[in-house]
Amino acid sequence: MAKNNSFIRLEGTLDGLTFFRKNGENFVKTKSRVSRNRIMNAPEYQRTRENMQEFAGANKGGKSFRDSFSSIVRLVSDSNLSSRVAGIMRRMMNTGVGLRGQRTLNVVDNTEPFIGFNFNINKPFDSQFNAPSAGPDINAARDTVTWTLPDFNADTYVRSPEGATHFKVALAAGYVSNYEWEPTLKAYEPVEDTPNGVGSIMYSDKIAVTSMVGAATDLTVDLTAYAPIPVTTALYAATAIVFYQEVNGELYELAQGHCMKIASIG
Repeated sequence: MAKNNSFIRLEGTLDGLTFFRKNGENFVKTKSRVSRNRIMNAPEYQRTRENMQEFAGANKGGKSFRDSFSSIVRLVSDSNLSSRVAGIMRRMMNTGVGLRGQRTLNVVDNTEPFIGFNFNINKPFDSQFNAPSAGPDINAARDTVTWTLPDFNADTYVRSPEGATHFKVALAAGYVSNYEWEPTLKAYEPVEDTPNGVGSIMYSDKIAVTSMVGAATDLTVDLTAYAPIPVTTALYAATAIVFYQEVNGELYELAQGHCMKIASIG
């Protein structure tokens, strides 16, 4: 694959070359000469088929991860979130049990890759908000998450974008099941359908960007509606900050500055 630096911007396929745009840049690649039928049946493409199966499973796990934060993910993510999450899921499969192409996606026993994961790689949460706090805390039943922020000076610990007058901190939590290869369906399926790809979020009251909060901020996400939680399901807890501009007493979300990271996993 090569970059197309010509002033002529083409898209589509021409004389065996495919022109396309990705992340604002122009690329060109040769059209594949291998038929899908050969890839799906020829012995020499066995490894390719195995990779395709596991990649499809990683995408399913990644979609469940994103869906569990669906109420806020559009605000706090970058354009490559899907591929970054799927990449982590795919790497988890390297240590999964089973034959190649059918190895389990075990998110429960592989929490480390997601600890500190930023939904926007260009806007790390800790670069925007670094007030001292512990947590968030996940209870033993994994159906309640709490986060307590002691009183802090927003002017000191918050890096607000231009135009922001207020912000809210948020606590989000969501579930993702382990995935296994299902031979009868020839596809990866969640070990537990419920809960999977679901979650909830709690926002603080509005806080001015240039003053002390005035009291501790206590946030709780109640997930008891999904209890009891299977041992094959992981609970991800994320901390976020969302910025606003107040106009005539109304808060309007800014177009930039928001961010979120995975802070705890249970």
